[in-house]
Amino acid sequence: MLKGLDPLLSPELLLTLRAMGHGDEIAIVDGNYPGVEHARRLIRLDGHHLIPVLNAVLSVLPIDDFVAEAIFRSTVKAERDKLDPVHEEMIDCCARHEPHRQVVPLIGQDFYGRVRAAHALIQTGEPRLYANIILRKGVIYPKEPGTHAAAGVDPFVY
Repeated sequence: MLKGLDPLLSPELLLTLRAMGHGDEIAIVDGNYPGVEHARRLIRLDGHHLIPVLNAVLSVLPIDDFVAEAIFRSTVKAERDKLDPVHEEMIDCCARHEPHRQVVPLIGQDFYGRVRAAHALIQTGEPRLYANIILRKGVIYPKEPGTHAAAGVDPFVY
């Protein structure tokens, strides 16, 4: 356990999130998703629902602001604009962390193709169908000149 970190952020998940670079994507999917088949790197969080996992990931992951679209969700079959309750919850969760970003629907194979190309996939135990989302990692901007994180200590000065 660590201070200030959601306990859903397992050591493996934290390592993966930290290893991702700007523009890398991570998918968080439901329990029915073919994770083993689609993942380049698979992180299992069985027994956990998607929304708490999404909330935990968004608590530490910056979302890419260099592109117009950086958060994507799956759709109910080919119905691009249909929102199941889980989609509404995903959109609300993303809005709490990234109020200026839209969650873009991707239909079927477009979503699957993007997941296959993602840096990693988190498989949750979410029982609801079509509860899948992709996040594109952004950057952490440097602090203003002259400001340092811990009591004037510059971590880049040895």
